[in-house]
Amino acid sequence: MGVTSIFIANRGEIAVRVIRAARELGLRTVQAVSAADGDMLAARLADAVAPVGPAHATKSYLNKEAVVRAALEAGCDAVHPGYGFLSENAEFAQMVEAAGLVFIGPKPETIRQMGDKARARQEAQAAGVPTVPGTEGVVADLDTAKVEAARIGYPVMIKAAAGGGGRGIRVARDEAELSTLFPQASGEARAAFGDGGLYLERFIGRARHIEVQVLGDGERAVHLFERECSLQRRRQKVWEEAPAACLTNEQRLALCASAVRLAERVSYRGAGTLEYLFDDVTGEFFFIEMNTRIQVEHPVTEMVTGVDLVRAMIRIAMGEKLALRQEDIVLRGHAVEARICAEDPTADFRPSPGTVAGLALPGGFGVRFDTLLYAGYTVPPFYDSLLGKLIAHDDSRAAAIARLDRALGELVVEGLPTTAPLHRALAADPAVLAGAVHTRWLEEWLVATPLAAAPASPVPATSA
Repeated sequence: MGVTSIFIANRGEIAVRVIRAARELGLRTVQAVSAADGDMLAARLADAVAPVGPAHATKSYLNKEAVVRAALEAGCDAVHPGYGFLSENAEFAQMVEAAGLVFIGPKPETIRQMGDKARARQEAQAAGVPTVPGTEGVVADLDTAKVEAARIGYPVMIKAAAGGGGRGIRVARDEAELSTLFPQASGEARAAFGDGGLYLERFIGRARHIEVQVLGDGERAVHLFERECSLQRRRQKVWEEAPAACLTNEQRLALCASAVRLAERVSYRGAGTLEYLFDDVTGEFFFIEMNTRIQVEHPVTEMVTGVDLVRAMIRIAMGEKLALRQEDIVLRGHAVEARICAEDPTADFRPSPGTVAGLALPGGFGVRFDTLLYAGYTVPPFYDSLLGKLIAHDDSRAAAIARLDRALGELVVEGLPTTAPLHRALAADPAVLAGAVHTRWLEEWLVATPLAAAPASPVPATSA
């Protein structure tokens, strides 16, 4: 498609990641910058920068018209949306293509199709992919809910049809609880979203969050195995691994094959992730949604497969057919990723933007740190708190966790608290070491395990 110049419509560590992949392909890069981001690492690394608006994301990185205009004025041929912001906005993807630019991601209609959870569920079912047993739409009233709950089987999760953020959600373990909780959830949903509509799903008490990475060229797709992302706080992933040690090889093959079926059914183009719940008790897995973009946690997959996902998605967007065959993709060892955020885990995860007074980065065999940091950089208060991702790879899960712990001990970020102490505590926890976790485990653990302030590191930081 004659792509020679890529506009990075994002910021932070993912912008750095895209710039590096594009440069390896011989492509010019132009970095979008808000008024708060002129000195970020991505702006320093890019061939050029393009202002897109004020500090607040709604007026810059989320301003579709400003981003497309900046890409055109910078003379770019393509736009990479990264993750977050406009990465799964079908209207933005359509605007990019209407402007004659290449959108490095799936087609707008695919983003729209898979971004609608009801449509995505229907496509999954049509592809023979298991979905969580539940109602096909909004439940009309309590009497209908009782009939549906008996069909699904208790316990059931009562969920708001509109909105999110945990509001309008209850778990009913029998019909008596359903009778009490159904009107409560409806009232809460109506107050929060202006819509009291509810639907029901089977409640999986010890659910694990498993996701499958896919690459597609619009015709053929392959999987790059799975990741486990069960360690979450407030529905945000904290720690990710590849592969998922809880799966048998038979379960792994079935799960990944289902992801390829669904990706090919929707003619998926680029890098995408299909998310599942895995029932530890029954061994069943259920599709819940698809993320039509690169994921934050993609490095663990790269470490265990040796495939550069960002470079692959750029090549596919440039019109190349998928070069990988499924039989060429093999698992090699285990990788663990710790999300290092500008938050203080000893003070209820209070945000901690500020200036990096000194920085010492971990190194050594099998260690990777994708970051936006440099000494002297001031972390702005306007955006997501993610500072970087520390990834460790080794022959086994136990060895990878030990390597991650060693690398965490070498990481020094002076001037602001980070979540590194949380990850060191997790790396030493018996349940984590045994892999005996689920999606609610971390929040329960945080209540029972107060974190102390991080001790001083023996590794000196540098101000240069």
